[in-house]
Amino acid sequence: MSPARGLLSSRTCSLMPMSNLDTLANEDFCYLTTTGRVTGRPHEIEIWFSLVPETRTLYMLSGGRDRSDWVKNLRRDPGVTVRIAGEHFSGRAREAGDAEEDGLARRLLVEKYESSPGSLANWRRSALPVAVDLAT
Repeated sequence: MSPARGLLSSRTCSLMPMSNLDTLANEDFCYLTTTGRVTGRPHEIEIWFSLVPETRTLYMLSGGRDRSDWVKNLRRDPGVTVRIAGEHFSGRAREAGDAEEDGLARRLLVEKYESSPGSLANWRRSALPVAVDLAT
């Protein structure tokens, strides 16, 4: 697909029509790449996510809260890359902004991944919600 049709090369990180983001939202995992706060080298993790195509916001929960390396990395440098099903996006990571967004992130992730009622209750309650605003 050419840039004129709304999708830049998957290597250049970006512009994707919302309908394609809807499809990617159904993927099981994304790959988040942060910049190592000590080494300065790329650090990639596989992680559960929820994607809101209308706002181009991707949500994740950090079970280790702010002790997780990836959270420490994005606090030092919020510029990240996200890969979903071979598509690459650049973005800026941040902690969920307010109580409403915090609740949204928790609800969306649990609704997507909880296989039996209550099985993710502790994770939902205790994890740190992180948002990535995908570049447009």
